[in-house]
Amino acid sequence: MKILITGNMGYVGPVMTRHFQKSFVEPALIGLDTGFFAHCLTGAKLMPEILLDQQWFKDVREVAPNDLEGFDAVVHLAAISNDPMGKAFEAVTADINQHASVRLAAAAKKAGVRSFVFASSCSVYGYAEGAARDENSELHPLTEYARSKIGTEAEIEGLADDSFVVTCLRFPTACGMSDRLRLDLVLNDFVASAVATGKIQILSDGSPWRPLIDVKDMSRAAEWAVKRDLDSGGPFLSVNAGRTEWNYQIRDLAEAVSKEMNGIEIDINKNAAPDKRSYRVDFSLYESLAPNHLPQIGLAQSIRELKFGLESMDFGDADFRTSNLIRLKMLEQHRKSGRLDESLRAKV
Repeated sequence: MKILITGNMGYVGPVMTRHFQKSFVEPALIGLDTGFFAHCLTGAKLMPEILLDQQWFKDVREVAPNDLEGFDAVVHLAAISNDPMGKAFEAVTADINQHASVRLAAAAKKAGVRSFVFASSCSVYGYAEGAARDENSELHPLTEYARSKIGTEAEIEGLADDSFVVTCLRFPTACGMSDRLRLDLVLNDFVASAVATGKIQILSDGSPWRPLIDVKDMSRAAEWAVKRDLDSGGPFLSVNAGRTEWNYQIRDLAEAVSKEMNGIEIDINKNAAPDKRSYRVDFSLYESLAPNHLPQIGLAQSIRELKFGLESMDFGDADFRTSNLIRLKMLEQHRKSGRLDESLRAKV
């Protein structure tokens, strides 16, 4: 099977590449990435791209149908990947996350690709009081990032048919160790803070709800989506990909980290403005469709693996929230240096 992974040189890509190598029989894996974060390695002894058959350095906005000829599947990870970046680069977020994603899906269909997997997000539920939200619940996107995910889902649905199977995986908040770790994700931030400073800082009041998923389990879900046939959801499927019992309040995550790290101090900002991004998610549809690909990495294991990974690389940066492990900070450095223009295109 020949698979293209876009955005493979980010946080999820290295873990997914390793998983696909083990999960598919003699796969041909090709990565496509701009390489903006290629140098942001965290403890890796070798470039994770050595596991690929080819690495393409290309902007996802420039992909044409002939680039995709001969592929069986496209797993589309490439994106402006969180709310702070989406706020800083609103127009670019719409251009990359939605418009380019729709063009990519159309190009894949034209090229004869069978399976298109889109990395969507549970953030589409936005502020959702009360019961856990399922795929039929009303959407309340609060950010440009979330709006771009909804827009892409809506546009690519019309491309799906019996020969072009489209799967939108609405992922929970990601966590877990990677060869290109991000520390702008809540659990990763807490563990990094605990390792570097000996305490956990909660920047909100700790009350918002979030579902979580380890990057290894995101890879497991993507494997299922690539292999998915029409009997498991039809030509188009938008599905919450996670476990229903893995919804947590932010303060619960901090307490779990504290427990795994010998009861270190938790500092809650009780004066913080309420974070309206709060939602619980129902994953029962995914649990019924993909019983052999359910998330397996529990919260405690994710914390232990993050702790081990950070300690193994002698991590001790108490000011990590301004470092290149925060993706927005890295993009800002690229812009300041002149490596990227205002549309986040590489300047030669």
